[in-house]
Formats: sequence, structure tokens, C-alpha cells
Amino acid sequence: MSASAEQETAPIANSRSGRTGSVFRSFGSLFGGSQNSGDRPHTPQDGDGYVEFGMQDPDRSGRTLGTFAGVFSPVALSMFSALVFIRVGYIVGNAGLYVTLLQFLIAYGILLFTVASVCAISTNGAIEGGGVYFMISRTLGLEFGGSIGTLFFFANVVGSAMAISGCTEGIMDNFGPRGHFVSGDSHLPDGDWWRFLTSSMINTLQLLVCLVGAALFAKTSVIILATVTVCLFATYFSFLFVGATNNTIPVPGDNILSNTTTFLDYTGLNATTLRDNLGSHYGRDYTSNGKQVDFSTTFGVLFSGVTGIMAGANMSGELKNPSKSIPYGTLSAVAFTFVSYIILSFLMSCTTPYFTMQNNYLFLMPVNLWPPFTAIGILTATFSTSLSNLIGSSRILEALSKDQVFGSLLNFVIHGTWKGNPIAAVAVSWCLVECILLIGSFNIIAQINSVLFMLSYLATNLACLGIELTGAPNFRPLFKFFTWHTCLVGLLGTLIMMFVINFIYASSCIILCLILVIALHLFSPATQAAQWGSISQALMFHQVRKYLLMLDPRKDHVKFWRPQILLLVSSPRSCCPLVDFVNDLKKSGLYIIGHVKLGDFKGIEDAEDNQQWWSFLDHMRVKAFTEVTLSRSIREGVQHLIRLSGIGAMKPNTIILGFYDSEAPRDFFQNGSSPYKTDDFNNGEIQNFPIRRDGDPKQFQIQEYVQILCDTLRMKKNLCLCRNFQRLDKNFISMSKHVKYIDVWPINIFNPTSGDPFDMVSLFMMQLAVIMLAKWKHLRVRIFLCEANDERTVGTFDTQTPQMEIFSKMKLEQSLKELRITADIVEIQEWSRDTDFSRHARTLKQFTAQADNVVLEDDDEVGEETLNRSLLYMQRANQIIRERSDQTALSFIYLAAPPKLSAPDFAQRSASYMELLTELTADLPPTILVHGVSTVTSTTL
Repeated sequence: MSASAEQETAPIANSRSGRTGSVFRSFGSLFGGSQNSGDRPHTPQDGDGYVEFGMQDPDRSGRTLGTFAGVFSPVALSMFSALVFIRVGYIVGNAGLYVTLLQFLIAYGILLFTVASVCAISTNGAIEGGGVYFMISRTLGLEFGGSIGTLFFFANVVGSAMAISGCTEGIMDNFGPRGHFVSGDSHLPDGDWWRFLTSSMINTLQLLVCLVGAALFAKTSVIILATVTVCLFATYFSFLFVGATNNTIPVPGDNILSNTTTFLDYTGLNATTLRDNLGSHYGRDYTSNGKQVDFSTTFGVLFSGVTGIMAGANMSGELKNPSKSIPYGTLSAVAFTFVSYIILSFLMSCTTPYFTMQNNYLFLMPVNLWPPFTAIGILTATFSTSLSNLIGSSRILEALSKDQVFGSLLNFVIHGTWKGNPIAAVAVSWCLVECILLIGSFNIIAQINSVLFMLSYLATNLACLGIELTGAPNFRPLFKFFTWHTCLVGLLGTLIMMFVINFIYASSCIILCLILVIALHLFSPATQAAQWGSISQALMFHQVRKYLLMLDPRKDHVKFWRPQILLLVSSPRSCCPLVDFVNDLKKSGLYIIGHVKLGDFKGIEDAEDNQQWWSFLDHMRVKAFTEVTLSRSIREGVQHLIRLSGIGAMKPNTIILGFYDSEAPRDFFQNGSSPYKTDDFNNGEIQNFPIRRDGDPKQFQIQEYVQILCDTLRMKKNLCLCRNFQRLDKNFISMSKHVKYIDVWPINIFNPTSGDPFDMVSLFMMQLAVIMLAKWKHLRVRIFLCEANDERTVGTFDTQTPQMEIFSKMKLEQSLKELRITADIVEIQEWSRDTDFSRHARTLKQFTAQADNVVLEDDDEVGEETLNRSLLYMQRANQIIRERSDQTALSFIYLAAPPKLSAPDFAQRSASYMELLTELTADLPPTILVHGVSTVTSTTL
């Protein structure tokens, strides 16, 4: 057997015995067990739905929080934020009660649909640390999950800065100049930098709390929520029982109105006040240098205060039962805060003139039955919200680092974890919060915060919508109160309101997200994405299946023909140039790399073999599929591949094999000068995809190889045999000025008297040449016009030969023009002037499929002498081609059909057939012997 057949593509067995990887992991984490988030870096083996079997004690795994303390309390506190005591009056005073109620309905509608998506995803499997990032990344995949997770990290950072800014505003309005709790000159100094210093001190205080651990905050969150609730109810009672006053509500010192007015009015419960507050009265924001207020600014501030629905999901790593706690805790907190906000808005509209609410955002304190209630509520609500966001951002950053989303860039976060507490992540979050605090204005920070959170909510709805539309059988969430309609409404609502709040901020966030998606797609580790799974794969499967069913082979038309190729390979090590070349030849068509393994099904390890083949495709960067079959013989395996490869209308129509010759195979993985060099397929002393070494016996004979060629043509497939592709250097061809041509030889050298340059085989060759011309644009196609005369007509029509040649050239030019093929026509005279060619034409037929039609005359020479004379003829033909191939990158040569399987002495004929082809293609540039069986060109529209 020829080594080159193995080297290039002859489909031969790969006898390597691979290692068996563990397939089974158990499902303990689905029922509450998980590793402590800080014990060790997250790896695919540690979780993702497959962990050590058995129930795991939540207390031992670091999961100690229940629904109320772990979800309800942090969500409610985050949704109260600075809004409840500082900015509800700002919204009602500017937008009016009707618009305020509308904005709350829009905001909570978006939140409710998003919560439904969160609940659906969180009840569909084990949730680990990272909360929303974990859910999005494991559903949408690495690129979208990593990018949205990064923006969600920044959203929590901005949310923390916003809450600190509100806390600082409360401190300054209470203890600064003209503060409610100061008298005379004993007050805190005020100003932009004094406020930044105060905010930094608050930020540092919460840093110290975070360093102690999130569990401390979670344990105290219930007490903080109880405190805020008491203060809120005290505000309700104050609205009901405090009457009208004109000297209670002061004008803040930073309000320009303070230069002319000292106090603002308060009417108590009053129908006229309610009537006046029903409509909108947009004014100017005195905390933002008098910036005009409108619907978008009020909604941006409102939405920023209710973005805490993810606070419980962010604590997923500390929850005993995340799948149960996140839905119940989040929904109950949403309902509680919604009712609280509606009551508060209505009471404000009934008691406080809009002018007062526009010019003092902390008017609740002077009208409270006991003013310290409001002060305590502001400080506890804002501080707890800021702390919750800081903890959430650090946990997301920790999850990003464990997942190696950005490679080794965040490794310091993993190393900076102590006893499960991500100290380094907390420190990074703290620094970023300090940077955001430099913005200063609460209302500006609030708009940025709203847009970032809305983008993360959009991704959550998109993730749930996608997985619901795919109909994946494993998507069986315990939470049933959602459909794809709720996901779609939530997605569209967040997208629209993002741009309503601020077009520039929304556009910038989306652009940043897309940049992160592209960067992660290009540079992130592919193994991580494979372990997580990606919804894009499920969506593509859904769509591809639908369109495959719509692709009807009965509607095929030659105008839209393209090569759909099955390349049969022995070992990828020895056929890299050919695999790369065929990837260019496929012209966006189907490309399958087929391989036959000899043996039976005992001890087969398909899973590991398939991984190796996919790794090979990645290494070669080709757009192809692989098909590996197991068979008792190479021929039988090839029959399986030809008949069964592909699906539906996407079936191979062209089969490509390597040439069967005696050249020793080259290992392109180990060759130092090879562009395909790699050590990825070496496992110690064991090589994946082993090749036959020089001197080793071949595993199938010439007769079986020719039988494969016959089977291919019998199954009506176009056939290509490739030789000398170990010499192909695409880089050299693209750079060289010496290499200029792609050659087409449309003469049937086994039967030159019937050299018709317009038959099916010749047109197929021209089609392939034009396809390659699209890849090598600097080359030109040369078509060699070879006219040959029958021996019995030689001398009789000598005077007509020039005229016949001119006629054939004109006919070829006209045909090329009709086919829109640009080519140079080169005339070859040897076949028409050399009588030896014509003399051997009929004798050569006995080595092809036309042997049954050959009737040998008495003086015809047969046997070994006939073969020898035929070999001399082939050597002469080879010389003619070789002399014209000095500047040739690639040659297409007419392949005569092999002898029929039913022919007498098939073994001898097949050996002679291959010997003649070997002589014909010796020392040529990369050459493809082509035999087409179907029409592939069209001259009609």
C-alpha cells in the first residue's frame, strides 16, 4: 500500500487506544449542597450541576441563611434605598401623583417580569455564588454572561455610590449648615469636597464591615429592616396627625431659593393640595446646578431606588436553599415595597404642596412626629443599601475571577480570599465606589445606576426567553408563573425605558457590552464555555433543524450548485495541507472529514476520539464536520461514510481521496518548518492520530483502493484524487510573483481521440478551478486545448487540421464566455501531431471503465508489452504537462473512470490503472484528478 494514500486522505484505521474520562458526576448540589465559595477556585469539576453525590450539610458548606434574612431583608432594604425618605417627594413634586403612580407601575411591571425570569432560572438547578451573573453566564454562555456580569458588577458599584451619596445628603441636611439638629454655628462644614470626605468615611466604614464578612451584615439586616419599617410607619402616622404649618420646613442651604425664602409651606391633609399635586409641575433640581427636571430624570431616580431585586440572588452562595428562597423572598419583598411606595406617594400628595417637595427633598423630617425617626430611617436605609451593593459587587467579581472569564487578570482576587471572604474583591469594589463618588450629584449617579441595572435585567429576561423558546427538555423550573410572553414584555420594557432615562448612557452601556462580548469571544478560554453550555447552541440547533426540514433536495437547481465535500483521511498528521486546501474549495458548502477505523465495537471510546477530532478542526481553523466510522474493511467503512454522511438535503456530492502511491508520509504536527506544527496531540510517548512509518506494511491494497473509486462513481458522486499536496504552501502561493496559474487539462489522456473540452468532467474541472480562483485572486486560469486525431484519419485530414483547431478554440472561447469564466486558452499540438498518442488510444481503454467496449484486433499488442508501451505514453504525457507547470500553483487533470468491478482480471487491470496514473502525475505540482458525474454549470438565469 502507498504511504501517500495514508499521508493524504486514504481512509485508514487509527488504532490508538485512548484514555477513558469519568463521565458521571452526581447531583448533590441540586438539592442544596455546594462548596464554600472561598475554599478553592471554581473549576468545571467542582459544580455546574455535577458534584459529589449525596446530601451536603448546608452549615458545613457555609450556607447558613434562610429566606427572610438572606433574601427578603436585603431585597426590601435595597429597594427602599435612599428613595423612600429622600426622593419620593422629589418625584411626586415634579411628576405629580398620576405620573408617579404610572412610573411605579412601569418600574414594578418591569421588575415583576424580571423577577419571574430570575425565579424560573434559579429554580431550574443549583445556584452558586455570583447570583445573577451565575445564572446569566450558565444560561447565555461565556461571552454574554461574562459581559453582562461585568456590567452588573459596575451596576452594584454605582448603586453603592448612589446610596452613600444619599446617606451623605441626609447627614449634611441634618447636621450641616441650617441642619435640623444643629443650632448656631455648631454644625458640620458643607461643600463638594466636604461631602466627598463624608462619603469616603462612610465607604470606609462599610469596607470594614465587609472585611468582617457578609454573614454579619445578613444577620443584622433583619434588625435594620425592622428599624426602617418602624421609621416608615412613623412617617405615615405623621402625615395623618400633623396639621398645617408655615414655619417648620426650612429651605436647604444649597438651594438658591434660600437667598430669598427661609421656610416652605406644609398643609397637612388637604383636598386642594391633593388636587394641585395630581398633575405634573416639572421644575429644576437644586442639587444638580439647577438642571431642568423631566419625565426621564424622575423615572431614572425612581427606578434606581427599586433596583434591589437582585440583592437576594447575589447572596446565593450563602443561602441554604437558593432555589426556594430566591423566588419567595424576592416576590414578597417586591410586593411589600410596592405597597409602601404607593401609600407614601398618596399621603405626600394629600399633605405637601409640590413647591415644597421640589425645594426640600428632606421635608419628611420637620413634619415627623419625632424627627429623629426620619434621620434614623435615612441613615439605616442608605447605609444598608450601599453595604448590600458593595457585598454584591465583590461576590460578582469573585465569581468572575473563579470562572477565569478574563484569564489570569483577576487571579489576585482568588489569592486574596481569606476564610471564604473575598478581601481583594471587596477592596477593588471599594476603590471603584470612591471613583463614582467624585460625580457628587445623587440624581446623576441614579440615572447611570438605573441604566446599568436595566441592562442586566434585559439580559436576564433574554436568557429566560431564549431557553424557553428552545424547548430544551432539561428546562423544568419549579417556578411555573412565567411564559415567554412575560420574558418578552420584560425585555422590551427594560430596553425602551433604558433609552427613556438617558439615551447617551443607554447607548454607551450597550456598546460597552458588545465590546466585552467580542473581546470575551476572541480571548476567553473555550473549555469554560463548553463546560457551562451556551443558549446560543440551543437556539442554533432549533433554527438549523427548522431550516433543514425546509431544505428540499427535490427543489435543487444547477444554478445554485456548490461543492459539498466528503474528504476521506487516514491520519490528520499527514494531510494538513489537503485539509486546509479543501476548506477553501468548499465554497461555503458542506465539508465533512471522514475517517475509517478498522475493528469492532469492543472497547471503543468514541467520546474521547470525537474530542480529538474537534480539537483537530480547531487547530486547523477549518469549517468542517467530522465523521468516524468503525468497520471490518476500509471499503465497507467508506461505503458507510458516503451513504450516511450529512443530513437531509445536505449530503456530500463530491468525494475527495488522497492518491495511492509509494511516497513516505510526512508528520506536519512535528515538522519544524510546518505551519501546522503543534504538540497538542502528543500524550507523552503516545501520539494521537498515529501515521504509518516508513517501512511499515500498508493496511489495504491497490485493488481495494480502486474498488472504493468504483463504489464512489456507482453512487453518483463526483470523484477527486489529490496528489502531491504535501508540497502545497498557501503562503508561498499568495506571496510569490513566480506562481501565476491554475491549470485545467480537459483531455481524457486514456482516450485522447475523444478529447471533448465541453463534456461533464471538463466542465466540473473548470468549475472547481474558478472556485479556487476566488481564493487566489492574483492567479489566472489556463485551459489547455488538446486536439487529437484518430489513427485511421491521420494523413487523410492533415490539410484540415489547422481549420479544426481554430474551430475548437473559437467554440471553447464562446463556451467560456457563456459560462462567465475568464481563462487563457493554450493550445497543445502534440496530441494531434504525434501518431504514437493516437496509436495507443484504443489500447489504453482496456485499463478503464471502457474496457468492455474495446475489441482488440489481431495486431494489437497485449500483456506486459502493452503495459510498458502505455507507461511510455504516460511518461510522455507527464513530460508535456510538467514542461508547462513551472509557474503552476495547482493542476486539474481529467480522470478516466477506473475499470469496472465486473471486468475480467480486475485485480491486474486496477493495478495497471493506478500505475499509469502514478506515471501521469509524477513530479507535478499539487494535482487533482477529477471525474464528474453531474452537471454543475449553468448558462441560464
